[in-house]
This record gives sequence, C-alpha cells and structure tokens, in this order.
Amino acid sequence: MSKRILIAGLGLIGGSLALNITEHSNHHVIGYDVDRTSLAYARDKKIVHEVSANFEEVLLTVDFCILAAPVSKTVALLERIQTVSFEKPIIITDVSSVKSNVMAVAESMESDHVTFIGGHPMAGSHKKGIEAAKAHLFENAIYILTPTKKATDQSIADLTAILSSTKSKFITLNSLEHDEMTSVISHFPHLIASSLVHQAKSWQTKHDKIPSLAAGGFRDITRIASSDPTMWQDIFFQNKAVLSGLLEDWISEMTELKGLLDGDDKISMYHYLEQAREYRDGLDRTQRGAIPSFYDIFVDIFDQPGAILKVVELLASQEINIKNIEILEIRDGITGALRLSLMTKDDQLASHRLLIKNGYESMLE
Repeated sequence: MSKRILIAGLGLIGGSLALNITEHSNHHVIGYDVDRTSLAYARDKKIVHEVSANFEEVLLTVDFCILAAPVSKTVALLERIQTVSFEKPIIITDVSSVKSNVMAVAESMESDHVTFIGGHPMAGSHKKGIEAAKAHLFENAIYILTPTKKATDQSIADLTAILSSTKSKFITLNSLEHDEMTSVISHFPHLIASSLVHQAKSWQTKHDKIPSLAAGGFRDITRIASSDPTMWQDIFFQNKAVLSGLLEDWISEMTELKGLLDGDDKISMYHYLEQAREYRDGLDRTQRGAIPSFYDIFVDIFDQPGAILKVVELLASQEINIKNIEILEIRDGITGALRLSLMTKDDQLASHRLLIKNGYESMLE
C-alpha cells in the first residue's frame, strides 16, 4: 500500500533516502528543506515527487516523516512537531548520529498519534549535499534503530518496511548504547584524525618538508579529517559528555604508552601492538559488523598509463570479482603497489596464481 513520506532535510543522507524510496517503491515522497535551491534540485531531478516549504502544513498530510537535518536542527524540528495537532497516526524517525538529545525530546511527545523511532544509517560519502545523493548509498550498511518506549513491534516493522529498499542491515539499540559505541568507532576517531593533522601542521614550522612526506599511513589515518567541519562540530557538542570521557581514557592510555617508551619496555610494547593487530584483523574476519570480511592481495605495478587496467582485466577474464582497490606507495617513475580486496579465499588464491603466471609480483595478506 502506497504511503506518503516526508523527508525533512535534503542533504546527502536525506536526498539519498528520497532517491532510493522514489526509485524502488510506489510510495509518494515529499521533500522539505529551508534551502530553496535544494528543493528545486530535488524536484527537477525527480528525487522526490513534490516539494514543500511549509514543514508543519505538509506534516499533517503524511504517514511517515524522516528528519534528515543536522543533530541540533533535528532537535529543533522535534520541538516544532510538539506544537502540531495531529488528527491521524504518523511515524517519525531521524538519521542523527547522536541519539541521546534527540530521544530525550522524542520521549516527551504527548500526542497519541505520534510514534517516534530514532534512526541512524551508518553510511556517508566524501561529498556532501543533495547533488551527491545516491540511491545505493545504504546498501549493506548498518542502520541503527532506537525506538521510544511508545514504539510497538508493529510500528518498527512498518518503518523498516518503507526503508527495506535501502538493503540496510537493521539493528536496535538504546540511545546510550548507540552514543557510546558510535563515539568509540566513529566520533572519537574523527577527533584523533583532526588532532594528528594539527600535530603535523605544528611540526611543519620546524620541518618544512613534512607535506612532501605525508603519504601512506598518514593519509589513510587522517582521511576523515577532511569531512565537513560544520557537521562534525555539531556532532561533537551534541555528544560531548561521552567524547570527554573517551578523551580522558585516551590521555591515560597515551601516558602508559609514553611510559613504555621512556622505560625501554620493549616486551610490553610488542604485546600491545600484537593485541591491537589481532583485534583489528578479527574485525575483518568475524563478519559480525560493518567492516566487511575481505581477502587481500598485494600486486606490484609500474607507474605507467593502463597499469591498473591490465590487472583488472586479467582478473576479470577469469570472472574474479574485485570488491575494492587501493593504490599504495605510488611515486613518479617507479613501481607501486595495489591492494585488491576479494570476497573469498578461493578468489584470493586464484588471483595470486594468475598474477604470478603473468609476470606480476604478488603477495597474500
């Protein structure tokens, strides 16, 4: 049965949800945003079926509402929703990456017609805005739901039904569990990445060639520091209590590591690094979480046009599917390396044999 769905906030996440539902269902999608340019783009590109500039008015006409604004703006929208007199049932959700403040307002809603179920699709892009919207953005991504006390099993099933075309993996947490866990694996790493960039910038006053050396591991570990600072400022302050505690833990752990170095405790340092490696590698292999289980192979290639294409075509000729390609240690005029991620051990071994047979230097991870 076709439902009317309002998506309030047409950025990357809201636009991608709108595009997915529009393309893969018979539901009627309405877009709302304070930015008239985003509304016009969504309408012209058929990302939504119609647009509205009046939030409260259109809210009364829909069956579902997805709040896809930044966290602080979502809280403000929820406060506006509390002033609306609903005459029929509506399920409201959000996409906020911090839940406690959102859920506190949601739990205080008095209308018997309103059911709120918090949501957080753990997917994104290095791009932002509705122009970057992709219908497949959420495929195989973890999608966390944080229901209010009033939410029933049926209302949760109704929400996941309209989101089923995203092909996300839905799990249910309470708001505290969500905020603590996402802080550990998402918010806190962003703080650390930003601090590493600031450290490099500070040391550049002493060593002006640091930018020339900042590749490889530094590039990988600090990539997320290039994300939208406005969005992350909002996330950090909405979740500041949890992040402050994590920073205390981090400072304590760094003090202990400094003690290992200053005390020449090589044995403890080895065990520390070994335990970290084992846990990180286990995240890939257990198939329990958001990090997919891949089997990697490293291939040396020359820095020349078409070098990557030749490797890809060679594996494609044997119907071996490459899930991810990463370029490592490429410098002008010399050999570099590709990291190819494959889905099965059999594909990894077959690729290794094929590449060796065709004259490539290849190594398994």
